[in-house]
Amino acid sequence: MTNYRSLLYLIIGLLIVTAVGCQQKVYLMPTPAIMATGELNPFSINPNLEESNRVDVIYATNRTPMGDDDRRTYTIFPGNELRLGIAHFTIGDKETDWGKIFKLSTSDEKSDRPALHLEDLQELAVIPLKNETAKISKKIEFFAASVNDVLASSVDKDIMVYVHGANSSIYRAAAQAAQYRHFTGRNSVVIAFLWPSAENLLAYGTDVRHAQKSAPAFMHLIILLNEYTNAKNINILAYSAGSQIVSPGLAILGREKKGESRRELRLGEVYFAGADIGIDTFLEDLQSYIDIPRSVTLTINLKDTVLAMAEWHHGVSRAGRPRAEDLSPEAAQWARNASVESGLDIIGVDEKTVTGLSSGAHDFWYGHPWISSDVLVQFLFHADPLKRGLVENYNEHGLRYWTFPPDYPDRILRIIHEAKKEEAKLR
Repeated sequence: MTNYRSLLYLIIGLLIVTAVGCQQKVYLMPTPAIMATGELNPFSINPNLEESNRVDVIYATNRTPMGDDDRRTYTIFPGNELRLGIAHFTIGDKETDWGKIFKLSTSDEKSDRPALHLEDLQELAVIPLKNETAKISKKIEFFAASVNDVLASSVDKDIMVYVHGANSSIYRAAAQAAQYRHFTGRNSVVIAFLWPSAENLLAYGTDVRHAQKSAPAFMHLIILLNEYTNAKNINILAYSAGSQIVSPGLAILGREKKGESRRELRLGEVYFAGADIGIDTFLEDLQSYIDIPRSVTLTINLKDTVLAMAEWHHGVSRAGRPRAEDLSPEAAQWARNASVESGLDIIGVDEKTVTGLSSGAHDFWYGHPWISSDVLVQFLFHADPLKRGLVENYNEHGLRYWTFPPDYPDRILRIIHEAKKEEAKLR
C-alpha cells in the first residue's frame, strides 16, 4: 500500500505542471527597437495605467483541470472544456518598483532583466466543447462583458490571441503573452491560449498529438471572441508548434464559414513566428482561409536549428524553414501568387540582415528587438511591411519576401514620427 501511495503521489506531482519554480524562468525580454530610445513611450498614452510591477493577462485553456476553484491548476492532458480566466504576474519581486521597470522598458539598458513571477490563476468561466448547442452560461456573459469593459477603456480596440510552442508550461506561455501586453504600454487586451503541452523536450511527439486535439478548441475560442466581444479585430500570434493549432483551426473556420458568416469573422493580423508545421500542410490550410484575415505573415529563418530537428522528426520541412522540394509545382506557384497578390507576407530573418541575430535563432519574435518591434507595429497599426520600413525582395522563382534594412531602428522611428505629424494635421 505504501509503494502504491508513493507511486500515486509521484504521478500526481508530474501532472501538476503549473507550479512556479519547476520551469525555466522567463525574464523581461529585450526592449523592442521602437521603444529603446525613449522617444516613443506607449505607457504615456494609457489613460488607465497602473504604475506597478503587476501585469495581468487573460488565458483560455483546454487542459484538464486539477484542484479546487481557489487553487486551480491544470494537467498536461486535453479536456472537453474551454476554461477562461486571468493569470496575475509580477515583473521582478514584490519590492521591484515601477521606476526601474519603466526604465528597462523604454531604453536599451543592458542591466539584468527581472524575471516574471506567476502569482496565481483566477478561473472565471467554463465552456463545454462537445455540446455545440449548450447555452452560454451567465459566467461566460460576465466574462465577455468584462473583456468588453477593458476594450472600451483601452487605446487598442483589438484582441491579440497568443498561441505558444511545444515544451511550454502554463507559466512560460502566459508569461510570454504578458510580456507582449506589457510592451504595448499595457494598452492591448491579450489572451494566451494555453494548450496542453507535455512540457518536456523529450515528449515532442506527445505535444504534436495534443496540438492536433487542440485545434477545435482554439477555433471555438475565436468564434466566442467574435460573437461575444466588441473587439474591432482579433489578431493571432502563433509561435513554433502553436502553428499546428492555429493553421488547422483557421482552416476549419475557412471551410465551415460561407458567404455572410465568413465576412462577419473579424480576423485581423495572423502572424506565424518560427512556424513548426509542414510547409505542404501550411499552404493547404492557408488556401482555405487566406481571404478572411487582413493579412497572414510567415517568418522564415532557413537556419532555424529547432525547426531542423522538427523536420527530422516529421520527415518534411517546416513552414518556418521550408525546402522547395517539399512542395508540388502547383503549391509553389500558389505561394508565389499569394505572396504578391493575396495577403501573404513572408519575412526573411537571418544573421546577415538582422544585426545581432544568432544564425540558428528560433525565439526571435520576442528575443530580438527589431523583430519584436515589427510585430508590435504590425498588430497595433495594421501596417503592411512597406509601411513598417521593411525592404521588398524577390527570389529566383518570383516569390516576394521582405527583409529588415540595416538602418531599421532609425527608419521605423522616422515612419512613426511622420505618421504622427500627418495625424496631427488631420485633427
